[in-house]
Amino acid sequence: MRTRAKMAAVSAVTGAMALTALAVPAAQAADSGTPYTLDVSFSNFKIASAIKVGTTNVVSAKVTYTMTHGKDVDITADDFFTDAFIYRGSFDDPSNEVYDDDSSTCTAASPTTANCTGSVDIHPADDGFLANADAGTWHGAAEAIAFNGQDPSSSSIDYSKVGYKDQGALATTLVQRNSALTVNAGPEPVTKGKTITSMGKLSRANWEDHKYHGYTGQPVKLQFRKAGTSTYTTVKTVTSDSYGNVKATATASSDGYWRFSFAGTSTTPAVNAAGDYVDVR
Repeated sequence: MRTRAKMAAVSAVTGAMALTALAVPAAQAADSGTPYTLDVSFSNFKIASAIKVGTTNVVSAKVTYTMTHGKDVDITADDFFTDAFIYRGSFDDPSNEVYDDDSSTCTAASPTTANCTGSVDIHPADDGFLANADAGTWHGAAEAIAFNGQDPSSSSIDYSKVGYKDQGALATTLVQRNSALTVNAGPEPVTKGKTITSMGKLSRANWEDHKYHGYTGQPVKLQFRKAGTSTYTTVKTVTSDSYGNVKATATASSDGYWRFSFAGTSTTPAVNAAGDYVDVR
């Protein structure tokens, strides 16, 4: 995770310079100048409508966008960089931000436009990277920086010669706490006309302790698919208890598969349990 500041210095990393923005103390900024506004703008920002994030694996969401720039901006220079990021809250004062681990790759479409491709990389296993409250709507943004021959690792860098531009509110996406749902239907086999009981659990990722916990008080559908068919039909809806457990009963009528289905919320994606086959005799 990285944070940006409009009064930005950018640190060097092995093999390439990253767009990691560091706050510049006021006295230093006054001595070394202020970055000028780079003549670039961003549009056509595209990202997945929802990003499912669990507790351990890094999740990379592809991003594409168009960068329009002035003819005096050399986007092919070795010290020109652009990348995409997403932020939570307001653009000027975000509560969290997530960036690409590397710079975006851009291909010129005309003398003043380029098509750029990158990603947003979320590391849920890193402590402090995400809080559970971060689940929900995030906004897309992009930035570009031209060092114009200035060394970002130098203490004598002249920031007035460095161009920087960022732009927010380019798109929206849902960053969601990944969900899981189980089912176990029985008895197996069961006599026709008798009761089948299905039990399971709805859980979701906790980004703060990196475990899955029950998702409580949520409507969950019990669904049935007759053997030899491909469509599930909802039998009834139940509510997950204080541990995320769900339980539902139905009358056995024919061989088939039973599952629970959760429609999802803005913070948690929809999920279906794998169907559990019950033989009816």
